[in-house]
Amino acid sequence: MSELFDRLGALADTLAATPILAIGLTLGAFFAGNWLFARIGRPLWLPPVLLSACLLSGVIAILAIDYQAYQRGASWLTVLLGPATVALGIPLYQQMHHIRAMWRPIAVTLPIAATLAAAYALVIAWALGATPEVLASLAPKSVTAPIAIGITEQLGGAVPLMMGGLLITGVVATLFVDMLARLLPVRDERILGFALGLNGHAIGTARAFAISHTAGAFASLGMGLTGVFTAVILPLVGSGIFNTG
Repeated sequence: MSELFDRLGALADTLAATPILAIGLTLGAFFAGNWLFARIGRPLWLPPVLLSACLLSGVIAILAIDYQAYQRGASWLTVLLGPATVALGIPLYQQMHHIRAMWRPIAVTLPIAATLAAAYALVIAWALGATPEVLASLAPKSVTAPIAIGITEQLGGAVPLMMGGLLITGVVATLFVDMLARLLPVRDERILGFALGLNGHAIGTARAFAISHTAGAFASLGMGLTGVFTAVILPLVGSGIFNTG
């Protein structure tokens, strides 16, 4: 068995010099995570993106692949985040009639909710003695990844730490929105979708589309508007807070 792992490690080292290994592992983990998610009954607390991340981390650890080498290879995939950011304009345009019809509640809810989403994490992290770099990494945790990466880099945070916070936020926000919807109770799919997209970004939006097309549409709206609001406001107010030197 040890000889097999040695051979796999040697092969991984050879392939690590090219983007093939990183891209193959990432796509393989994505498809495997979705397959496992369907096989175990689609639990709300274990979305496919979390399964994929765990599988990918395990394979990287077993094969002893250098993270920096993996990151360099996977950068070919992150190039797609640019078009993905621009593509967020599509759901915003598609939901323009909802924005016009409900601009008052959206105008009141969005700034408060998006601000609180960043503020409570910063307050807790600051109280626990977090460094400015950690604070800058946690601030955009409720924003969809293509926009959050740009915000984190602008603030001087660590993108890997931000991505971890992004994953945890999406899973936890989806769980809590679903739980509170049953407890309150909230039946309006527009409210559920908007809350999922605003707090849970892409993970919450995927959950909203599982509820209904209406919920998914409002989740897309909430995710897009939260990203735009945070991208504009956070760098302006955070220049003094996130002084990472």
